[in-house]
Amino acid sequence: MEILKIDNVSLIYQTDEAETEALKDVNLSIQEGEFVAVIGPSGCGKTTILTLISGLMKPTSGKIYLDGEIIDRPVGDIGYMLQRDHLFPWRTILSNTLLGPELQKKKTPEAVEYASGLIDKYGLGEFKKAYPNQLSGGMRQRAALIRTLAYRPKILLLDEPFSALDYQTRLKVCDDVHGIIKSEKKTAILVTHDISEAISLADRIVVLTHRPATVKKIYEPKLSGSPLARREDQSFSRWFDVIYKDVSV
Repeated sequence: MEILKIDNVSLIYQTDEAETEALKDVNLSIQEGEFVAVIGPSGCGKTTILTLISGLMKPTSGKIYLDGEIIDRPVGDIGYMLQRDHLFPWRTILSNTLLGPELQKKKTPEAVEYASGLIDKYGLGEFKKAYPNQLSGGMRQRAALIRTLAYRPKILLLDEPFSALDYQTRLKVCDDVHGIIKSEKKTAILVTHDISEAISLADRIVVLTHRPATVKKIYEPKLSGSPLARREDQSFSRWFDVIYKDVSV
């Protein structure tokens, strides 16, 4: 079932000096439960698409729909996970994960129980009363994802959430995040410049053109297993070569 639709969306940035066409006639349909990766040349507008989906910015033309409703402002059904974890250093891990319900004025006993249960379920139970500086980088990213899930969004936007991590930690956290998202049956859209990351995580890979960006190709590798297992698939390098050529042209 379609959960998100980007319908002929264009965006023009306007300043006093000039206009910059960032996106042109972008069309994309995303199904419930899908993990979609968006890649493309540097500066082509990948993050801009997430910003539009989040409702933080309106397109110049076209519409974006979530469950058939036009997105024209930020809504609680959309969770946004950024490059940095942005955990508040003065709040415990449990307190950090409850930030969403607090902002929505929905910090009920049931909400606290749900957030606490997510922390237990995904291996941070013994760190509920710990502070972010007491956790590793990978654990902090896991906590940031749990915080995003705690207010039960329908869709997750992931803006290069692993880019600040070292390579080994990055591989492990990719496995963790993918497993959590699939376990919770969430729809996710990942923006990344890392082709290997996109292939290892996504059900579908959307390749954008140079600016003004539009959808150039959509690939469906159909690899199975965890991200680490997918990297060992015999077809992985073939997919990398095909997509690399598309992004580079």
